[in-house]
Amino acid sequence: MKNRSFCNPVDRLPATDRNLRTCLYIGLCILACICPALAGDAPAWMHAVVSAPLPVHDEKTDAVLLYSEHSVNVQSLDKIKLRVRVVYKILRPSGREYGVAAIFFNPQRKITALRGWCIPAQGKDYEVKDKEAIEVSLPRIAGSELISDVKDKVLQIPAADPGNVVGYEYEAEERPMVLQHVWGLQQEIPGRELHYSLQLPSGWEFKASWINYAERKPTQTGPNQWEWVVSDVKGIRKEEEMPPIVGVAGQMVVSFFPPGGAALNGFANWSEMGKWYSNLTSGRRDPSPEIARQVATLAASSTTPLEKMKALAHFVQHDIRYVAIELGIGGWQPHPAADVFTHHYGDCKDKATLLSSMLKQIGVESFYVVINARRGSVTPQTPATVGMFNHAILAIQLPPNTFDASLVAKVEHPRFGTLLYFDPTNELTPFGEIGGYLQQNYGLLVTADGGELVELPRQPSAMNSIMRAGKLTLEPSGALRGEVDETRLGDRASAERWRLRTVDKSADRIKPIEDLLAGSLSLFRITQASLINLNETSQPFGFHYAFEVQSYAKDVGGLLLVRPRVLGVKTSGILETREPRQFPIEFEGPSRDTDTFDIKIPVGYVVDDLPPPVDADYSFASYHAKTEIKDNQIHYTRTFEVKELSVPVSRAEELKNFYRMIAGDERNTVVLKTAGQ
Repeated sequence: MKNRSFCNPVDRLPATDRNLRTCLYIGLCILACICPALAGDAPAWMHAVVSAPLPVHDEKTDAVLLYSEHSVNVQSLDKIKLRVRVVYKILRPSGREYGVAAIFFNPQRKITALRGWCIPAQGKDYEVKDKEAIEVSLPRIAGSELISDVKDKVLQIPAADPGNVVGYEYEAEERPMVLQHVWGLQQEIPGRELHYSLQLPSGWEFKASWINYAERKPTQTGPNQWEWVVSDVKGIRKEEEMPPIVGVAGQMVVSFFPPGGAALNGFANWSEMGKWYSNLTSGRRDPSPEIARQVATLAASSTTPLEKMKALAHFVQHDIRYVAIELGIGGWQPHPAADVFTHHYGDCKDKATLLSSMLKQIGVESFYVVINARRGSVTPQTPATVGMFNHAILAIQLPPNTFDASLVAKVEHPRFGTLLYFDPTNELTPFGEIGGYLQQNYGLLVTADGGELVELPRQPSAMNSIMRAGKLTLEPSGALRGEVDETRLGDRASAERWRLRTVDKSADRIKPIEDLLAGSLSLFRITQASLINLNETSQPFGFHYAFEVQSYAKDVGGLLLVRPRVLGVKTSGILETREPRQFPIEFEGPSRDTDTFDIKIPVGYVVDDLPPPVDADYSFASYHAKTEIKDNQIHYTRTFEVKELSVPVSRAEELKNFYRMIAGDERNTVVLKTAGQ
């Protein structure tokens, strides 16, 4: 289930992000005709690498990074200067996207210079200057020109064609949110030679932490000045169901410390980062008289603390509109709870702030948890860094003796007792549960004493499920007709509710049913369809539908071949590739799906052959299927369960065999013959 639309925090996309480049490249192609390229010699640092040997690559590689240079000059607590130089060689037509330089800026970060060049394989150099750049709002974020002060300065480099070399240089000056810088040295394409230099004021110190890459020691190049160099960096070839790029890419996180230790905007560990964020949010949860009155109204009809918590959570989930906002201190500081309540909208940290304020009014404490909505971005080995997070939720301290079977997203904390995790942004997951994207994910629990990296719980797989049951009749002609009931829980329910949230026409509401049938049947006709509990998020969601399909059973020499698995596809071909798997396979969350189909056998027919049962049980997943004959019916049952959320590369072959066994079962047929045959 690939649907996190209800939780869509704004990510700060790097200039090398592939999707961002594609989006910008398409839009800027038109401008190339308006702003013609000018002749101008490319700088010596570009010409120096034009003839350099290319890093190891294959025929699918769009471009290679010949050279990059990141120079960071920390001048004071409030000022950092940055200079970046990048050189690419374009290898394939789709690599033209690397001819787009997109540099983000905001009120704390100014782009002071930007220039780009192209060195063609034949002919004169081309140059584009700062004045040719355009400023754009965040791509792919609707309304971002109104709700974000983060923009991109974009420069399209001409003649970014296969065989040509393109490059750019920019300089930036920023007032740092934190005294930290992340060097993202690995991307989708391979890199030949990469440099990173650091200049600190006298008396300052630094700490360099490496992620997903072997540590390199720096060379001291001057007083309080160091340089790191890496070469022949492998590209990251994207794979289906792999961890997020940020969780596997090589990076170096550099933290800076003035004399005397960490400053207010600096930290060396999770505890210090928690103190930084606690300071940033100080006073933001203070209630207003209007908030107090709303809490009193919502809690008036509730008799227990749990009922009151549910009422407040429901209000923030459904009455406070979610709007992705990136304003102020890097998008990290929430707006005051009073402002969020007054305007009735906010982003993830704003909604968490308001709910925390409201809970405090009924005597319930809660804590911020900053997290990445893409599990695998942060691990216990990740050094303390702001840039790894993109979302905020709450950990609610349950009052003593609060027991209820619906409260499953909870853990026992040694200092704070029972903590219940809850995402106020996710309006489709009921209070007491969390979506699969948060389960077994790591977040920073922020308290007044500091921060602590914690792992969120994994819910029982049965809480995220599809239970499908069909009663069907097979005709001697091979036609099949009948009814099916589906019940969906957890993310399985949330995904369909989100998909149908804006659908008004009845005909469009059966589109998910049509898609399901189309995946398993041909030439079908839906004769009846209805939805169950579409808007009641605390109740299971369901479909009820009836259909008929001609020629479902195949006549082969007077025998009828009937597939007992009528609907639903559980197998996957993601591992059926020539290239060996490089990264773990990630499941969306624990799940347990069941199918039961009863097919009435036509009069005059008996069973000639049944497919064997399938029992595949691994630590990461299991699949059990069985076909029987009961009361002159083909009775097929199967259960598919995901038990672990990540399968390491070392077990990829086992997962491939697991999917192949499922594929075989899904193709199996029951053989029917006439009684006298």
